[in-house]
Amino acid sequence: MKTRKPDWLRAKLPSGRGYGEVRKMVDDYDLNTVCQSAQCPNMGECWSRGTATVMILGNVCTRSCNFCAIQTGRPTELDLGESARVADAVAKMNLRHCVITSVTRDELADGGASVWAATIRAIRNQNPGTAIEVLTPDFKGILEQVDTVLDASPDIFNHNVETVERLQKPVRVQARYDRSLKVLRHAADQGHVTKSGIMLGLGETKPEIARTLEDMRSVGIKIVTLGQYLQPSAKHLPVDRWVTPEEFADWKAFGLEIGFEFIESGPLVRSSYHADEQSSAFTGIDSLQKSSA
Repeated sequence: MKTRKPDWLRAKLPSGRGYGEVRKMVDDYDLNTVCQSAQCPNMGECWSRGTATVMILGNVCTRSCNFCAIQTGRPTELDLGESARVADAVAKMNLRHCVITSVTRDELADGGASVWAATIRAIRNQNPGTAIEVLTPDFKGILEQVDTVLDASPDIFNHNVETVERLQKPVRVQARYDRSLKVLRHAADQGHVTKSGIMLGLGETKPEIARTLEDMRSVGIKIVTLGQYLQPSAKHLPVDRWVTPEEFADWKAFGLEIGFEFIESGPLVRSSYHADEQSSAFTGIDSLQKSSA
């Protein structure tokens, strides 16, 4: 599709003191953010609010998803000092809610799970009043690696299904629908608050969206995000359709009706969008305070 983006997809441009402070923090602590690497359309709004999503384990992903702007390749190093720097940055920003994500590191024996756990614990030790949300890979469905992350006790465990079952292979390539649901069910069965999300506009049908939401609810997910897919470059999958704000509102109503506790559903919604507001009910931390990493 080569049609012009509709007006409702206009994002806020970077500006203000909050944006500058976040940018300086990211640079000073030599951190990667998914906001930059994945070309998030909300970077201007979120950074202006003093929020960002830190991406650990480098900025080169071993997978080649056809929707994602993050660089694909074979990572050449593992930064074992990263966990401490992330914890320092969270403390410096006085955050009440932080979101950590990562590239996929399939070449590592544990998929990077030990670095995930070290990062969670470093944040917790230095910032005991901060809620921690993690957005992880699927760890190839190896539950021992998932448990390494869960044993560090994140407040919210997020792993994205990304799209409907029929489109998994062309969209996610090395991932699997059933495997993602297995990982999410495993976390929910252990009592963790789980979260997931899908993109719309990749060619899915409305019955497929409904079924995907029902599948996600059936494995115990409590929080869901739905947003519009945006093509990062000509090499990535094209946009099949522009989903209207009205349709996103309908999906939010449907999701709440089938039992989700929180749904962020809108054209510019991404995994971490307003994450602090979603989590305050589960963590007891006031989301009106300085929040979200």
